[in-house]
Amino acid sequence: MESGSKGPGSLFNRNLVSIKQLDKGVIEEILAESERMLEIYKSNSRPNLLAGRIMASMFFEPSTRTRLSFESAMHRLGGSVIGFADPLSTSSAKGETLSDTVRIMSAYADILVIRHPTEGAITGALDSASVPLVNAGDGTGQHPTQALYDLFAIKKEKGRLTNLNVALVGDLKHGRAIHSLAYALAIFGNSLTLISPQSLKMPASMVADLERSYGIRIIQHDSLDQALNADAVYIPRMQKERFSDQKEYERVAAYYVIDKRFMAMAGSDTIILSPLPRTMEINPEVDTMKNAAYFRQAAYGVPVRMAVLKMILKGR
Repeated sequence: MESGSKGPGSLFNRNLVSIKQLDKGVIEEILAESERMLEIYKSNSRPNLLAGRIMASMFFEPSTRTRLSFESAMHRLGGSVIGFADPLSTSSAKGETLSDTVRIMSAYADILVIRHPTEGAITGALDSASVPLVNAGDGTGQHPTQALYDLFAIKKEKGRLTNLNVALVGDLKHGRAIHSLAYALAIFGNSLTLISPQSLKMPASMVADLERSYGIRIIQHDSLDQALNADAVYIPRMQKERFSDQKEYERVAAYYVIDKRFMAMAGSDTIILSPLPRTMEINPEVDTMKNAAYFRQAAYGVPVRMAVLKMILKGR
């Protein structure tokens, strides 16, 4: 299979491994299709656009929203789902390589949706796939469909995807959702405010690439106050499972907290986003505020993934 999309066109019969493989035109096409899928989603209809097609859901790492929204998306389009959520129940527990698993599953399904704990593992398995493959998160690497529905949420909440200042807060070192979203926002020429403890800064090579390749304005800071005037604040949890030093995790676990105090000082139009799940970085007291957009954001995962599956398997 060919990885990447060339020019403004559909995703038909292509892999989706990184947000960086998509240009602005393709992303706009996906978001437009997502609007159409949102209407189907809201109407609770079943259009059978992917009747007879099978998606293999292959999750080597825990997931709630990503796995179940992909499966919901496939069912809502009339397709079927096979797969696993526990690698210990598969032959990988016997030593089977990811490449061999991908080769076998390609014979059983029309599209593979894979999450893996190792960055780059999915890219490394591409040559073994004979059907399209979607990266559902690879370690600290990329999570392209998360970035797509983050963009969709921002557009729905703010009414635009350009001329925004977005604050990315917290663990910018390990967060694949953060990494993918940073590139997605850069593609649309937005400014980024990167807020993190020194030990969890976004990799310098990534910051340099964003500035060099897209010419965007990036500010780095360690104070949450720098996010008060942002158009959107994106704050994932501190990922305990990514820390080799648990004492370091305990030191930064509650380093930044969005609460009523923050919201009282923030701009009236500042929205709060998160890839979820949350631990302690967003106080539940914020949930009922109109600018708390993270649960609405999570719901958009279904129509956006409906759009991605439909465009890869059926085209426009």
